[in-house]
Amino acid sequence: MSDLSGIRRGHSYYEATARDRISKLLDSNSFQELIGPAERIASPHLEPLGQPCSFNDGIIIGTGNLNGLPVLIASQEGGFMGGSVGEVHGAKLTGLLERAVDEKPAAVLLLLESGGVRLHEANAGLIAISEVIRALLTTRKSGIPVLGLIGGAYGCFGGMGIVARCCDALIINEEGRLGLSGPDVIETTMGVEEFDSTDRALVWRTVGGKHRYLLGEVQCLVEDDIEAFRAAAIEIIDKVQPLSLESLEQENLVLSQRLANYGHSQDGAEIWGAMGIADPQKLPLMDIPSFLKAVEGKVQGNL
Repeated sequence: MSDLSGIRRGHSYYEATARDRISKLLDSNSFQELIGPAERIASPHLEPLGQPCSFNDGIIIGTGNLNGLPVLIASQEGGFMGGSVGEVHGAKLTGLLERAVDEKPAAVLLLLESGGVRLHEANAGLIAISEVIRALLTTRKSGIPVLGLIGGAYGCFGGMGIVARCCDALIINEEGRLGLSGPDVIETTMGVEEFDSTDRALVWRTVGGKHRYLLGEVQCLVEDDIEAFRAAAIEIIDKVQPLSLESLEQENLVLSQRLANYGHSQDGAEIWGAMGIADPQKLPLMDIPSFLKAVEGKVQGNL
């Protein structure tokens, strides 16, 4: 796709709240919230456990316009329990996707920032994730593009990492992180020798935005600016192809080939070198325009 990296920085996506991301991503004054805080629908499980509640349960959903096109949108709030998914949180997201099938918007935008399932209501959260995935795939099958945007402080991990990879396309900034198990979880489970979660360079060259882009797992890498995310979303909507068996088979072929090519690698930098990228160790230090130029033609799976 075209280079969107030169857009002037104005509002950091990484630093913004869930509500700020929505207001600056969509057309001015077009957002209409569904099940807002005034309706006071909070998780029924947190208060009995002595945990704080939020009347949006860590996710904001609604309708709006993107460059004049009608869209549905959901934005997870990492500031509330790391954007974790519980019963109400998941139900709001599932309901939004089901609404999309009925209303046929131009796209559904998922602003993803989550550590995964909320441990305080783990069974409900796990069920919610499965319902979200089912609803997301049904939405895609209905011909409605589902775009995921990742770039918040808490990354996108656990069950929401799976949800992200079920989207038609993903947009990420360099600060964004995407994975199944988060660095802290890997270290706790396998030990610091396996993965040192305090090694920021290791974290970002394993689950960071640049690495995920190089692997073809995200389709667009942008600057940390909400306007850059907006421009990328506008461009991608028209390029998304309908979900089909052929497209799934092609993606499976890409994944199989990746394992054959890079399965022996011990570090992200080794993979970059195997891709034929010159001076792969320099990639983390490059700004986004220089990075995209350096890796041009080396990445599979991008629009």
